[in-house]
Parts: sequence; structure tokens; C-alpha cells
Amino acid sequence: MIHVENKDLVIPGQILADDEYYSGRGTFKENGKVCSSLLGRVSLRNKKIRVIPLKSKYVPKKGDVVIGKIKDVRFSMWDVDINSPYSGILPAFEVFGREKKELNRVFDVGDVLFLRVVEVDEIKKAKLGLKGRGMGKFKGGIIVDIAPTKVPRLIGKKGSMINMIKDKTKCKIVVGQNGLVWVKGNEDMEQLTREIIHLIEAEAHTSGLTNKIKNKLYLAIDGELPPEEVEEVEEEEFVLEKPKLQNFKEELEEEEREEEERQKEEKKDKPDIGEVIEEFKRKNKSKDGSLSYGDNSNNSFILNNK
Repeated sequence: MIHVENKDLVIPGQILADDEYYSGRGTFKENGKVCSSLLGRVSLRNKKIRVIPLKSKYVPKKGDVVIGKIKDVRFSMWDVDINSPYSGILPAFEVFGREKKELNRVFDVGDVLFLRVVEVDEIKKAKLGLKGRGMGKFKGGIIVDIAPTKVPRLIGKKGSMINMIKDKTKCKIVVGQNGLVWVKGNEDMEQLTREIIHLIEAEAHTSGLTNKIKNKLYLAIDGELPPEEVEEVEEEEFVLEKPKLQNFKEELEEEEREEEERQKEEKKDKPDIGEVIEEFKRKNKSKDGSLSYGDNSNNSFILNNK
């Protein structure tokens, strides 16, 4: 027998279901009853019952992809803030291998990186790495902070929510499993995306959220509602689809290449002053080796280069 409905708000110790239901994350069994172990929303999947906490801190796990900010540079590692009560470190060998380089020339305090959790020790200190597609330093953009428990709702089933936001705003968006989101695009679209992300965080437990977000995007960007409604999808336990959400580095590198090409073209268009002077000397060199300036027959301006 079930005593609650999907998405009901429950408190610690509250009885949720009888023994015929399976105890999932955020619950425990006692005397044949499934009970809530925290304050949160009920999530029902067939006979499995879970409780999703309203608020929680990120606890690092091996294999997670996270967004972190460099907070200190040491002799052989960087200290990284990963939006968690637990600390993160990026060892130099994870970046350079056996090479020796000055760490702050690569990443300095304040730099924001996309990283992978390589391992977590017994006190939950996370060792981080950069191996994997798209790992590295962000350039530009803004960071949006949400509760880590709301990341699955932001992503949506099979990436439906996040892809809808990206397609409509034309922003590049990278989501860390630690609740930090990187957004880069037109300044107005960055701010709109920030608002949308916080709206999803605030109303993650409500039904019809996909349609609500779609309507808000269309009204803000096009000034009118979309031509048709989309079918609402239910929230489910989510594993971040890393390849789909980590292509941004290739795009950033392409932008850098285009900027370098533009600068090269500008240099081609500007004459080299040294070459101009040499060419001028060749054209105006007299028989005695002096340089004559001007067409005045008295040669009032003479530069002798002997």
C-alpha cells in the first residue's frame, strides 16, 4: 500500500509505503515500512520509491564531470572550489605529465575549468583531471549556480530541456553535476538563460514545466507563443550525457583560430614600415650614394647615408 503520491512533499521519518515497495535513495525501511530519510519530494517509478531532497550539497563521486574555480596555486597542484563542502585538487601531473612548468602560467586563481573527478578519498577530497572530451578552461560567459539535485530537471529526459534552451537562445551551455552551469552567448541571451535556469530550479517539482519554459522562451525572444505545444516529459534519474554536453571546447578553439586568421589578414593589409622605407631608399638612391627627398631642383632635403 502506498501512502503518498508522486511529487508529494515529505519529511524525515514519514511513512511512505508498505513492504511491497522498494526503498530507493532518500528512504529507509523499518518494521516493513518504507520511510523518508529527509525533507524532499517523492519520486515513484513502478514499485521503487525515492525522495529527492529539496536542498543538498554536492558530494563528489568518481567519474562526475564538474565545473570548478581555481582558488589557490601551490607547488605541485591547484586547489579547486567545486561548489561542495569537500575540497578538490588538480595535480600538476594530471595536466603536464612529467613535464615541469610554472603552474600559474597555465591556470591561475579565478580561472574556471571543466573537470572530471578522477578519484575520491576516504574524507571525500576529490582528485580532479582534464582527460576527456571538452575538458579545460572556459573563456568568457557566465556561471549560474543551482542546487545539484535540480540538475536532472534542467537537463530533462534525454536532454530535452537543455537542448530546447540552447536551440532557442543560441547559447553554449555546459552543465556540471555539482550544480554549476556555464553559459556563453549574446549578453541578453545569457541573462535570459540565467532566468530560465533559475525558474526551472524553483519549479522543478511542478508539472507542465517544459511547456511553461518553452512559452517563456518564445515570448521573450519572438514576442509570441510557439505554434504548438510540446508533450510534457516526466523527470527521471539522470546520468549526464557527457559527449552531447561537452562539445564546447572545439567551438572555442574554432573561435580562436578564426580570430588568429582575422589578425593575420589585418597585418597583410597594413604595409610594413621597414619595407616601405627600404623601397623608398631604392627608388630615390642617387649615383653618389645619397638619398634625395622631394622634387625640388635645389635638393633642399638631403639625407646622406654614407
